[in-house]
Amino acid sequence: MKERPILFSAPMVRAILDGSKTQTRRIVKNDPGPYWNPVVGLYNPIVIDNGGYEAPGPEIFGASDEIQGRKCPYGKPSDRLWVRENFAFTDTHCPEFEGSVDYQADGECYAVQSQELFKVASLLDPWKGPWKPSIHMPRWASRILLAIVSVRVEQLHDISTEDICAEGLSTTMREFDAECDLHEQWRQLWESINGAENYDSNPWVWVIEFKRVLP
Repeated sequence: MKERPILFSAPMVRAILDGSKTQTRRIVKNDPGPYWNPVVGLYNPIVIDNGGYEAPGPEIFGASDEIQGRKCPYGKPSDRLWVRENFAFTDTHCPEFEGSVDYQADGECYAVQSQELFKVASLLDPWKGPWKPSIHMPRWASRILLAIVSVRVEQLHDISTEDICAEGLSTTMREFDAECDLHEQWRQLWESINGAENYDSNPWVWVIEFKRVLP
């Protein structure tokens, strides 16, 4: 079992915390094109050996057909993802402690333990700081740990109504046009993150289903 970081925006963090988000979709890089017919699982990519011949490479987890494959960068079922979100180190919200990690998504804070103070000191000077992008969150400051339940690939437009709900749209829909149906709201959400051109291209996406576990 491996752990990997994954970034979520504030609305998505809130959806995970309230239990409405149990899936995430991430773009398959180097899009294989519309005629890809992949199977998700372990496969051996073709490599060129020292003699210049094609040979099976090391076994990896991902999606592949007879022509091309893509390694899943998020791991396989039973692996875990620790969530990176916007945060700050402060000394205001938990005055009974020497400092805290504050989370922008919902204003919660986590008291920094004494053994972690040297880590903070190496990251910030002075102690108080503005909100920091999720990409800079260290592992020890993460409060959300997810266990991967399943992995599959599909083209973006193939999402079902049930899966739109599993993406946490009920929590985030207030940011979009509530008069629209769920698929239109989903389009608006995707475009707000990845752009209208990306949505229109109907890219292949990794569909990661997860459940929250205690860190």
